[in-house]
Amino acid sequence: MADPKGFLNASREDWPRRPVEERVRDWDEVYVPGALLPIIRTQADRCMDCGIPFCHEACPLGNLIPDWNDLVSRDDWRAASDRLHATNNFPEFTGRLCPAPCEAGCVLAINQPAVTIKNVEVAIADRAWEEGFAPPRPPDRLSGRTVAVIGSGPTGLAAAQQLTRAGHTVAVYERDDRLGGLMRYGIPEFKMEKRHLERRLEQMRAEGTKFRTSTAVGRDIDAAGLRARYDAVVLAVGATAWRELPVPGRELDGIHQAMEYLPLANRVREGDMEASPLSAAGKHVVIVGGGDTGADCLGTAIREGAASVTQLDIYTQPGTERDEDTEPWPTYPKIYRLSAAHEEARELRTAPSADADARLFAASTLRFTGDANGHVRALHLVEVDAERRPVPGTGRRLPADLVLLALGFSGPDRSDGLVDQLGLGLDPRGTITRDADFATNVPGVYAAGDAARGQSLIVWAIAEGRAVAAAVDRQLTGSSRLPAPIGPYDRPMTV
Repeated sequence: MADPKGFLNASREDWPRRPVEERVRDWDEVYVPGALLPIIRTQADRCMDCGIPFCHEACPLGNLIPDWNDLVSRDDWRAASDRLHATNNFPEFTGRLCPAPCEAGCVLAINQPAVTIKNVEVAIADRAWEEGFAPPRPPDRLSGRTVAVIGSGPTGLAAAQQLTRAGHTVAVYERDDRLGGLMRYGIPEFKMEKRHLERRLEQMRAEGTKFRTSTAVGRDIDAAGLRARYDAVVLAVGATAWRELPVPGRELDGIHQAMEYLPLANRVREGDMEASPLSAAGKHVVIVGGGDTGADCLGTAIREGAASVTQLDIYTQPGTERDEDTEPWPTYPKIYRLSAAHEEARELRTAPSADADARLFAASTLRFTGDANGHVRALHLVEVDAERRPVPGTGRRLPADLVLLALGFSGPDRSDGLVDQLGLGLDPRGTITRDADFATNVPGVYAAGDAARGQSLIVWAIAEGRAVAAAVDRQLTGSSRLPAPIGPYDRPMTV
């Protein structure tokens, strides 16, 4: 450790965000450009170089966090980049999008604010690109084996990059017209500008990975036929089957799934259209669901010029401190967090019906009502207790011209026919079953990411991609030197 007293002499300082009034008028990332590097070395010095670094265990990728913290504090950015990329294919994605369970597991977090691990990570990743520390790494020789990866989200891309670098000929099939999965059309530009994604895709092309867009396996090409053409197939199709809200009035116009709304807003940013047909401009918007997808809808609706935006969360409002009895360190605690979108909503007062930051906690939707033309005009809700039981006398009505359902996902979308054409086994949750080697019940077909694990974080997605690549490489060649950070049955730390 460069400064043994760093954690005593310096307090936590996060990457500052741009002023709300400025950033809601554009779609650029919310952080102040260039403001991270002046503070990051001092922040890296706060790392204690623990004898047992629990941040390793809290992150499924096994990131070598104390190592690259020390290297950043010593201004050795090339070595820091090498350590970071040793465990993570896409640190510029995770540094922007991951909620940082590593920081919850930081030993310093026992009694102080954790090290800004996520900020250090993204600083290294961005510096690596600026300085040329992340060149393409094509294989020295080809194995003669072929692999198809279906899905180009973080799991599919990680698996494809690892297998390409191991010498296999890899083709990635993506049903959308552009690559990236939810990172492309689900994540708003203000959270991660798509130039970061494009840069990695160009690196992968230079390494030899092939991409096939606008190709839905199971619909555009036969899944069984594709399997016959390749030595192995990796299914990384995600969990895109959204959950529904079966309440009266759901059939009214103006009620849409979040993943119907967000892709259109992203397509506007891609230049495909001038305005989204589901734009929130001038509308009273209600978002049902308190997770990250709901927050993405919130920030998007604000930038589109909504008349008001309210977000409903069925859970009670969490406290600001960790509950040591139910969620002890180093588990990831459910505490009150203020995302950039919620900060914007609080400052702009987008939800007059909410106490602060646009969220109504402990709120359950009862029904929707509409006008004579069949368009939604109101959402009726009731407060609930910790057991989700309605509290008598708490019914309320919110004006709603646009309702967005952000209730999560249950498993892979079966509408393309891929699951049925291959005859894949599914578990009761609707996710693809697999064995300890990530193999499905169909020989030569492997499953990884949200499609098999269920909806999870981007760090778990990348870890799954790296691990399934090792399993496939081992099956094709008899052994593998690729790292396998997790097994298919590993789960986050809990009590």
